[in-house]
Amino acid sequence: MNIVLFTHPMRMSSNSMPRYAGWLEAGLAERGHTVSRLTAPGHLAAQLPARWQSKWVNYVDQFVLFPLWVRPRLRRLPADTLFVFCDQALGPWVPLVCRRPHVVHCHDFLALRSALGEIPENPTSFTGRLYQRLIRWGFRHGRHFISISRQTQADLQRFGPAQPLTSEVVLNGLNFPYAPLSADAARQLLHATPLQPGRGFLLNVAGSQWYKNRAGIVRLYAEYVRRVADPLPLWCVGPPPDAAVRAQLAQVGPAGAVHFVQGLSSPALQAAYSLAAAFLFPSLEEGFGWPIIEAQACGCPVLTTDAPPMNEVAGPAAVLLPRLAFGGDLAAWAVHSADQLVALLAEPPAQRQTRAEQGLAWAARFDAERALDACAALYEQVLAQSAGPAAPPPKVSL
Repeated sequence: MNIVLFTHPMRMSSNSMPRYAGWLEAGLAERGHTVSRLTAPGHLAAQLPARWQSKWVNYVDQFVLFPLWVRPRLRRLPADTLFVFCDQALGPWVPLVCRRPHVVHCHDFLALRSALGEIPENPTSFTGRLYQRLIRWGFRHGRHFISISRQTQADLQRFGPAQPLTSEVVLNGLNFPYAPLSADAARQLLHATPLQPGRGFLLNVAGSQWYKNRAGIVRLYAEYVRRVADPLPLWCVGPPPDAAVRAQLAQVGPAGAVHFVQGLSSPALQAAYSLAAAFLFPSLEEGFGWPIIEAQACGCPVLTTDAPPMNEVAGPAAVLLPRLAFGGDLAAWAVHSADQLVALLAEPPAQRQTRAEQGLAWAARFDAERALDACAALYEQVLAQSAGPAAPPPKVSL
């Protein structure tokens, strides 16, 4: 196959989307396909001094200048070229090739759901709502879609085109070979890091995004400390605490300890997952929830939220906690969740081993090579479907 990947400009996206595009590009090339990339080159931004650059300059580059620049190049590509959009947030570019073979990868619709008022914890500005409206208008021109979870597929069904020709789920694959490490090997890997395991610890891995519920995690830990005579410390891998987290740190009794550490490598994270007594991940929302699978792949028991996609990704081996509702009683939620944590830590060794084995078996489903094979097979299917007369694009209003 001759595949062209539409990707985010490097200056505009987080690390996750460039990694995803790179994973697709390398994996498809290894399978013998010809792969190239297209993205907005940033002509306007390159001509302006740094003090004049803003998101609006980048939007002009992406949505005004890039379509003008790329159209003649697209016409020169062979008719059997497959165009792959690495993220549905690139939706405004989908109309450029909606009459040609194409696939749109859908990751999550958190920003769109927020813009539509479905997530009160994350209010969206007027301009943000306009931007999400433009993205939705664009990807609704698509006909072929791959979603990373059933939850994302269900959201696509609500927000996307009325009758897509293809809508399939391909679970993400782990981008590092996480697996259980022996205690000695794990301690050796952590020796040069700030994270020191001591006699044991609880673990959280999360950024500072609103949906990570880091303040809730600390309050849960404070309730755990109140219940046990000799509590384990909590290590939080991520940014330093913000004001909301610091307020909850004041609730942690003197027997407890919460440490924050940044910049752990994937091998060091593997060591931390392998040694942790439990992994705490009670997010309010997630696009996918990578750390859940990373922890399970290392044999670590997981507590996460009983809401999609977290419960979908975590599977049967995880302990599921209720979602902390917007404006809900944080103290009551933390009390209930701490009870669940104490019960998990009190499981006898045989039960803990069974839970670890269930988690390992579940995590094996999230295999990167299997995911690439599934994507490539769906690409072939789309090309075969597109070999006949081109179907007219759907009529979409902004």
